[in-house]
Amino acid sequence: MKAVGIILAGGNNSRMESLSNKRAIAAMPVCGSYRCVDFALSNMTNSGIKTVAVLSQYNARSLNEHLSSSKWWDFGRKQGGLYVFTPTVTATNSWWYRGTADAIWQNLDFLKKRHEPYVVIASGDCVYKLDYDKVLDYHIEKKADITVVCKEMPAGTDVSRFGVVRMNEESRITEFEEKPMVAHSNTVSCGIYVIRRRQLIEMLEKCAEENRWNFVNDIILRYKNLKRIYAYKTDGYWSNISTVDSYYDTNMDFLKPDVRKYFFKDEPRIYSKQEDLPPAKYNAGSSVSNSLISAGCIVNGKVENSLLFKNVYVGNNCVIKNSIILNEVYIGDNTHIENCIVESRDTLKANMYYSGDDGIKIIAEHNKRYNI
Repeated sequence: MKAVGIILAGGNNSRMESLSNKRAIAAMPVCGSYRCVDFALSNMTNSGIKTVAVLSQYNARSLNEHLSSSKWWDFGRKQGGLYVFTPTVTATNSWWYRGTADAIWQNLDFLKKRHEPYVVIASGDCVYKLDYDKVLDYHIEKKADITVVCKEMPAGTDVSRFGVVRMNEESRITEFEEKPMVAHSNTVSCGIYVIRRRQLIEMLEKCAEENRWNFVNDIILRYKNLKRIYAYKTDGYWSNISTVDSYYDTNMDFLKPDVRKYFFKDEPRIYSKQEDLPPAKYNAGSSVSNSLISAGCIVNGKVENSLLFKNVYVGNNCVIKNSIILNEVYIGDNTHIENCIVESRDTLKANMYYSGDDGIKIIAEHNKRYNI
């Protein structure tokens, strides 16, 4: 492909509450055995992009460990490959990434040394499938300076946490509001951009000269009336997981057969790092309905409309309903969990009751398993 890929995976926000205390949002587990960043990486390799840079910063250890071997996404190659960049102290710069534009600018040498004419920039906190090659063809056809991938959200959706787009009949963007209090459109930016490499370098250098660090505010909004910025509408599944509710809803969507088929049966597929784990074990007395149970799990109780991630132990007479249990959780006997997200590597004592009566409840007991 004629493009190099950049995945912005360094951010964090308070809307994830305690879920992002120990990991970047891009490293959040999704659908049992995946991480959110897997979707952007899989889209890159499925689109023929052979060189991808992941820019990480906040709580980067979990994400960097996940990306330690590039072979899972077919980036283990002599030409190109997968690069992971974190902020680095140099003779001329000692800043952390001050924004999305600054993150790319601090790694500008990576872009200057490439030969691909275009750059595909994607966010690492979204779940979707997209052929970037089609977006690039559209970008070239429209003779655009920047192309923004957009999604029309269902009526009634709260779009105040997104960039909201309005366009003319030719799909040229005429208005772009970043996180508006009152939105005048249901079409949102998916955080995916296509731009010519040399033009991106020029824009980033101009931003740095003026101490501007945000890609949306200081490039998209600033050049809206000066450059040809077009919207590419996608009609496939797309979800941003950067709030507790959206993270919960996105995972629950994978209980729907059509969503699972779309991501994991229909070509092209989504890839992730694999672990050598035994299949899930269901002991006598267990009951599972409309749930996803990942490898390494041992189930002794009742699981209903829930997702159990890897290596979860469910004790005797437990009841789990409408909940997400993250990796390596131990649940003691006679425990009831409903409308909750249980943090990974946690231990829940026996005879406990947890329920999210007024919304989704996050459980993080921080018990040490062998000291209780």
